[in-house]
Amino acid sequence: MTAIDLLSPAEPAIFSFDDVAIQLHPDDDVAIAKVNLAAGTTVTGPHHDRVIRLHHLIPSGHKFAIREVKQGRPVRRYGQVIGFATRDVAIGEHVHVHNLAVAAVSRDSLSLHEMFEQDYAFGADVRPVALVPEDRRRRFMGYPRADGRVGTRNYIAVIGTVNCSAHTVRRIAHRFTAELLADFPNVDGVIAIAHGFGCATRVGGEDYVLLQRTLAGIAAHPNVGGYLLVGLGCEINQISALVENYHLAAKEAPTVRLVHHQTPIANAHPPLSPPSLTIQDLGGVRKTIEAGVAMVKELLPVVNQYRRMPTPISALTVALQCGGSDGWSGVTANPVLGMVSDEIVRQGGSVVLAETPEIYGAEHLLTRRAVSREVGEKLIRKIHWWEQHAAKHGIEIDNNPSHGNKAGGLTTIYEKSLGAIAKAGTTPLVDVVDYAEPITRRGFTFMDTPGYDPVGATGQVAGGCNLIVFTTGRGSCFGFKPAPSIKVVSNSATYRRMEEDMDINAGKVLEGVPMQVVADELLDYMIEVASGRPSKSEAQGIGEEEFQPWNLGGIL
Repeated sequence: MTAIDLLSPAEPAIFSFDDVAIQLHPDDDVAIAKVNLAAGTTVTGPHHDRVIRLHHLIPSGHKFAIREVKQGRPVRRYGQVIGFATRDVAIGEHVHVHNLAVAAVSRDSLSLHEMFEQDYAFGADVRPVALVPEDRRRRFMGYPRADGRVGTRNYIAVIGTVNCSAHTVRRIAHRFTAELLADFPNVDGVIAIAHGFGCATRVGGEDYVLLQRTLAGIAAHPNVGGYLLVGLGCEINQISALVENYHLAAKEAPTVRLVHHQTPIANAHPPLSPPSLTIQDLGGVRKTIEAGVAMVKELLPVVNQYRRMPTPISALTVALQCGGSDGWSGVTANPVLGMVSDEIVRQGGSVVLAETPEIYGAEHLLTRRAVSREVGEKLIRKIHWWEQHAAKHGIEIDNNPSHGNKAGGLTTIYEKSLGAIAKAGTTPLVDVVDYAEPITRRGFTFMDTPGYDPVGATGQVAGGCNLIVFTTGRGSCFGFKPAPSIKVVSNSATYRRMEEDMDINAGKVLEGVPMQVVADELLDYMIEVASGRPSKSEAQGIGEEEFQPWNLGGIL
């Protein structure tokens, strides 16, 4: 039986609960349908001690009540509150947007944050991590860099400082086709880093700092072997200020070049200042494009000197992302990624969770894992900032989940958040950092970003993530350069429909494959991709348009 089957009430049997549904925690008020269940279908209860008759069609991934819930009372999934009943809910009812919301209705019920306040319990769930000895750690083939980090790719980046140079940087980068790069097999490509900002803001203001920190993070990224800065000339975000504020310098060439059976040969020391061009100084777009092409041609033989070498996976810094989630994301794909996240940390590596609006309502589970009260309180300050930010702009954080999330069975932001944080596994929260801030601590870090995937991933990669694992249920086709993106899908139906875009099918868990088996498959695949195998988004050339720095809206 598959998730596209529809069980009809015309069938006389009473279906076993375990065959058609899942209760994720003994305290849950709802179960999740494994298959599409027609109105009138009868199933046994979770303990097979009663019969539940379904009042409505329950699509696969959606919830139905296995307990009565009175209006205004909390509804639980994962053993946690996902919202409050907006009316009385009977056993067998479909539980979704028509009878579940983030705010309590009755005056005598507790608000969610009143219930959660006592649970922040900073550090209560911190457990020591048993690190794998260095000589037993798994390895990938990576590009060692002068700063000690390791790249999973070796790109040349043409970076625009302002939207006015976006067309120019794209034209420079796109001149370098696969045919022109054939003589440089160690260069993965020339990419354009273009965006819509860089002017009409205040020097030193929040938007200015966010953009500069993001661009500097890409320039210094371990997946970037060389880069070129391109500006218009009169913009607020001046190249000289970017270079000075973030101490940017030309990428160092490899200290040794391995040739003739790995005989080391020293290279000349690179120039200190990064290569840069301004359109106004050069006399226009065409001239700047030609000058940029010439500069990249000079960089190619230098960047090509890097060679992949065996490297412990402790050098991986993995961005944990999700998008186009459904009711199964928190049951299959996200917990599978959480198991891999734990293994990456045990191997000495780093994982980075982001998207602050998508942990909203579940932040207490992270504060309990904080290595110190300071780290936990920093996370709570981020939550409060987002509450104020949403109020300032007249929006509600529960505007997320999206239409597609709700169609897939997710009702409230609390429900989505509880599933989303499963990506981060169980290891201690060692740090909370600002958007695009460098990741400096090994282990599990949280980065403050919006919930919009391209903006969140841009911050994570600018912070140093050299690999992205992206879970999805509805079928996001996300890719990102310079960090390869691996898609993990939550259900087999989406995987079969979009197999050209989905890398790993976590939906097999619903069909009886042990979760550990799928997690092992994902980790093996991550090591292959980190070693150079194209992910499915890379194979289609996806990933250049997704660079989207966070803009707070301070446009003058």
